[in-house]
Amino acid sequence: MTTTSPSQVCQNYHQDLEAAINRQINLELYASYIYLSMSYYFDRDDVALKNFARYFLHQSQEEREHAEKLMKLQNQRGGRIFLQDIKKPDLPALPLTGRVILLRCFSLS
Repeated sequence: MTTTSPSQVCQNYHQDLEAAINRQINLELYASYIYLSMSYYFDRDDVALKNFARYFLHQSQEEREHAEKLMKLQNQRGGRIFLQDIKKPDLPALPLTGRVILLRCFSLS
């Protein structure tokens, strides 16, 4: 994360809090990206688990909304928003069936 001068319009907004919210924004966007990837995996014709696809698409949208709310908070408090590159999801090298991927995802949480 790059450091810059603090915003001049901040009032009683600690830099550590601003940095923590920026980290959370980036985590929410990363989660949204992962869920979006999973949604379109389950939507493929050779997988065809449409309800899983719909569920993960909804989760992706929800995580993105969380990030947007936090960005709005940063702006309201006079903080600065620092978005990081979104990492590519760590996917297995070998193709796995949808069921195995789903089990792996839920066992990580």
